[in-house]
Amino acid sequence: MSSEITLFVNPTAGRGRGAHAAQPAASAFRAAGFSVRTVVGTDAPDALARLRAAVREGTGAVIAVGGDGMVSLALQAVAGTLVPLGVVAVGTGNDFARSLDLPVRDPERAGRLAAGALKEGRIREIDLGRAGATWYGTVLCSGFDSRVNDRGNRMRIPAGRFKYDLAMVAELAAFRPFPYRITLDDGPVIETEATLVAVGNGSSYGGGMRICADAVPDDGLFDVVVVGDCSRATLLKVFPRVYKGTHLGHPKVTVHRAAKVTLEAAGITAYADGEPLGPLPVTAECVPGAVRLLT
Repeated sequence: MSSEITLFVNPTAGRGRGAHAAQPAASAFRAAGFSVRTVVGTDAPDALARLRAAVREGTGAVIAVGGDGMVSLALQAVAGTLVPLGVVAVGTGNDFARSLDLPVRDPERAGRLAAGALKEGRIREIDLGRAGATWYGTVLCSGFDSRVNDRGNRMRIPAGRFKYDLAMVAELAAFRPFPYRITLDDGPVIETEATLVAVGNGSSYGGGMRICADAVPDDGLFDVVVVGDCSRATLLKVFPRVYKGTHLGHPKVTVHRAAKVTLEAAGITAYADGEPLGPLPVTAECVPGAVRLLT
């Protein structure tokens, strides 16, 4: 194993927390006897190209410093390789770290944990979802939540998370369930009206919304959560329960487990780890042990 590790840094994550988090993380690795190389791209494609080059050259580990977007980029480079991944979670949502009980917004502790894990060989192999050429670690979402994302991404003002709150209000005003065709593994097509369908490798998205609360990231299966044909009033009543995961007990919510899922619905965009995948249909596969996590 190389004694050089690669810090993969998003300096703008968490309103600038990424830039401040890189130093204590680097110090933790140097104190453990590793040399540190930092990768910061001019944009996401450039950053990913630089990281892939570091992986090809044999870096000892990749440490993603930022939020879920940075972790998602890092997964595209390390998935399916022997290069382990550490996470210094200092973004807005940090759902990947939350679902794996890693430190959140504590870069010094996260750096020490990752450095100690690398030195002592504490590595956990976890599953990843793969949709086409894209890997994801937490949740693939579609339906009402992805429509809110679509609308929020189109809005220029206001800035920050408030625009997604406004987008949710607007989508609620036009709310209706969507006709889905769902295929689990190689079973029969399920035709149903659904508010949303989430395909979870991890438990949460959106900064702690435990949509797939019982998902286990190393069991070789997705948790597929189908929220049925709710009325607007039912959705408003049930949706707040997602933060504790208690929505799973509602009669309009069904949970399936499968290693492969195909979703079909007109006019719906799929998002994975908060990033747009493109319009349905989409097929996601759970790939066991796809990434080696420092933990």
